[in-house]
Amino acid sequence: MSIRAVVWDVDDTIFDYTAADRAGMRGHLLAEGLLDGYDSVEQALVRWRRVTDAQWARFSAGEATFQGQRRDRVRVFLGTELTDAEADEWFGRYMGHYEAAWALFPDVLPVLDALAASHRHAVLSNSSLTVQDRKLRVLGVHDRFETILCAAELGVSKPEAGAFHAACAALDLAPHQVAYVGDHPEIDGRGAADAGLLSVWIDRDGAYTSDDGPGGPRRIASLAELPAILGADTRFGAPSTFR
Repeated sequence: MSIRAVVWDVDDTIFDYTAADRAGMRGHLLAEGLLDGYDSVEQALVRWRRVTDAQWARFSAGEATFQGQRRDRVRVFLGTELTDAEADEWFGRYMGHYEAAWALFPDVLPVLDALAASHRHAVLSNSSLTVQDRKLRVLGVHDRFETILCAAELGVSKPEAGAFHAACAALDLAPHQVAYVGDHPEIDGRGAADAGLLSVWIDRDGAYTSDDGPGGPRRIASLAELPAILGADTRFGAPSTFR
């Protein structure tokens, strides 16, 4: 098998979304004076995460627009009826805190450098191009990728095979020539494998105990393990920590 390109997920794969979201919401809640209704900051953050996941699922299922799910996240979280403008303003204030915490994972630049000469690179995200294009520019890695594809513009989202095949088509490569790297075991890992790509699932925290077995995603704990899986001719890499 000759892998010629790597397609990347963004959030919680190359960009530390969870840490930035937590730090951003913590700062936002403090600034808005909204912590009095919770026993702890952690309780408020857990509620925000649950609301976010639920509304994102509606967007992924085509039941809400990208902007609509943002507005509904605010309304449900606050338990308040807000106009679209009010919800947008609230979310915009949160975004200021969130963006201040943006950062790449420390293993991202080394692996992109190591694979720069041997593989082509692209992005496939379940977000929107407006969001991810700007994010990758701010993080300084936008020019590392030939193309950036997002569900909001594609009209199909992971784990549907059509999303992965759209990325392959954009690179003019067959699925078996492409690796996909993502953090979610089903949306990224199983979805890419079922679509015929070499699926690499990064499980940084070792939070999952199941193993898909033969034909499923290759599980890694660090991007330092990726060049060895791709058979890249580099001096970079590390033995897998998963067996």
